[in-house]
Amino acid sequence: MKRFLPSSPKLPSCLPKSTRLRKLVNSLEPVLKCTPAAAVPLHAQARMSAARPARCYSTVTQTVEKKVTVLELVKKYKEKTPLTMVTAYDYTGATLVDKAGIDMILVGDSLGPVMLGYGNTTPVTMDEIVHHCKAVARGAKRAFLVGDMPFGSYEVGSADAVRNAMRIIKEGNMEAVKLEGGARMAPVVAAVSAAGVPVIGHIGLTPQSVHALGGHRVQAKTAAAAQQLLRDALELQNAGAVAIVIEAVPEPVATHITSQLRVPTIGIGAGAGTSGQVLVYHDMLGLYSDFVPKFVKQYANVSATIHDALTQYKQEVTERRFPTAAHTYAMKREELAAAFPHAAAVPSAAAPAPPTQSATRSSWWSVLDGPHARTVRGGGIPTPPPPRPVYTKGRAAHAPYRGAAPGGPGVDPRSGTA
Repeated sequence: MKRFLPSSPKLPSCLPKSTRLRKLVNSLEPVLKCTPAAAVPLHAQARMSAARPARCYSTVTQTVEKKVTVLELVKKYKEKTPLTMVTAYDYTGATLVDKAGIDMILVGDSLGPVMLGYGNTTPVTMDEIVHHCKAVARGAKRAFLVGDMPFGSYEVGSADAVRNAMRIIKEGNMEAVKLEGGARMAPVVAAVSAAGVPVIGHIGLTPQSVHALGGHRVQAKTAAAAQQLLRDALELQNAGAVAIVIEAVPEPVATHITSQLRVPTIGIGAGAGTSGQVLVYHDMLGLYSDFVPKFVKQYANVSATIHDALTQYKQEVTERRFPTAAHTYAMKREELAAAFPHAAAVPSAAAPAPPTQSATRSSWWSVLDGPHARTVRGGGIPTPPPPRPVYTKGRAAHAPYRGAAPGGPGVDPRSGTA
């Protein structure tokens, strides 16, 4: 048997025991690979097992959703796969949108009307946008995140625009910004893009200019206006915009502009000829009814569901049908008696005050006996447990109950006598 094994190498004793063991196993490994298992001494097998524990590989594969990036969006655009974008303003909404597989989440200044109660989007501030961007970023792990630049944060000059765009990226944890305006905003788009921030343009109906436009009106309905809209889109593309939102324009105009660009277009009220679509979260789910544009399709009426649930909750609380035993916590009888000796005489708050003595007795037992509490709340009156016999010389055959009861201290609640 020794002929299969080389002589043990002489290792310095100053080395740690684990190091010497590892070197010894490494010297034996070439021979052991071609040596029958039966020829390997047990002590050598034990040393190898201790030095090199067996590796266990899981056969369960996890599907990890790939993070959407600018390159992924460009790839889909070149493959002519329609892009999806939905707004979100908080952690819960972002989580739901992200799980649905939406490509992009926009933290839009539409949070002004739907979240903060403003009449339009112009009062929204940078602090408010950043606050909601942070919440969305904590909830969305897969979608491409876009933060809207509010009114007044980029119109003054390129320096302000770059500073505020960087704040949305750095503090808000967004991956791109969106700003409104056509050719006149091309220098701003170029400056922000040069600073390393992806920019999405926005033309057509620009809600931040609602006062200048005379309201929320369809744009580019004349030949001159349609041609100007195309020039705006080309200027934004040449300035470095990675995509362009087209809002509330006739479908043929948006389709033609999309065909003339090298970057994706995201339509909202612009027909099906754009590269993708965007809708406001509250609009499409029926959560906001103050103003519903024509181009919105409500995929659900969550507002009615929420109203019914809240109405039912109020009714159940008023009628003392909530909470039930399924929604409350129990306590051991002896612990309750030790903490509050007279609490047993108080009727349970989970049901209306009992009108009769028998009901009062059942309520009292529901406090002291956990298993009986569920029976009482379910509508039945439990039978009190029989007295426990005490076989002690010189004492009564049955020890009286010593806790507090409706009959008073020292009175047996089961019989009403001492």
